[in-house]
Amino acid sequence: MYLCHDMIYRELTESEYADISSRILYEDNHLLVFNKRAGEIVQGDKTGDECLAETLKAFIAARDSKPGQVFMGIPHRLDRPVSGICIFAKTSKALERLSEMFRKGEVHKFYWALVCSEPRQKEERLTDWMTRNEKQNKSYIVRPLAAHPELPPVKDAKRAELIYRYISRTERYFLLEVQLLTGRHHQIRCQLANAGTVIKGDLKYGAPRSNPDGGISLHARHIDFVHPVRREPLSITAPLPSSWKGVPEQ
Repeated sequence: MYLCHDMIYRELTESEYADISSRILYEDNHLLVFNKRAGEIVQGDKTGDECLAETLKAFIAARDSKPGQVFMGIPHRLDRPVSGICIFAKTSKALERLSEMFRKGEVHKFYWALVCSEPRQKEERLTDWMTRNEKQNKSYIVRPLAAHPELPPVKDAKRAELIYRYISRTERYFLLEVQLLTGRHHQIRCQLANAGTVIKGDLKYGAPRSNPDGGISLHARHIDFVHPVRREPLSITAPLPSSWKGVPEQ
């Protein structure tokens, strides 16, 4: 689990306040589910750019006239160039339980991806072994030994599994729904590229050109989980980015 450091909350502009408010997909006393844009960071990094958790703290402090510190826990992250659903915890109880739910695979995540090539099958389960290169901030597929496919082929390799389904196509790209079954670094990006269907705009994994906004066409579209405190089922869908031309909201 991750927590942004405390800071003195800055005053949001009117346009920032309205924008943040418009992108809240669900909120109660324990949770805030937000529609992240490509380029925004969930957790602070070496760039020093303000992370979403801090922006949301400033928003809640202003909206609720809340004195003192605002709690905003981060039970999971989306890569900076990825858009879509991001869950924040407003209480320590919710953060602890959500972190455990993510670890156990009890949060069911579905992504939409625009890819540059037609997939080899209409639906396919991809199972690979992956390693991460920290210096390059990139993941790689490594093949298991034929004699022992159940064992990782190299030290620190982790099993990665997802299911993709073909949905439709635009004039130049193909739309896939991806169900993430494990949570590895750059997993969808790496596995789809390895399967011959690189994500639009993803230069790091072989796309021919970047997207104008610097992001990639991977969107955390839908999530199903049980509320960590109320124990009620939640099903949340995030609208697509406006830059996804020709993709129907279906």
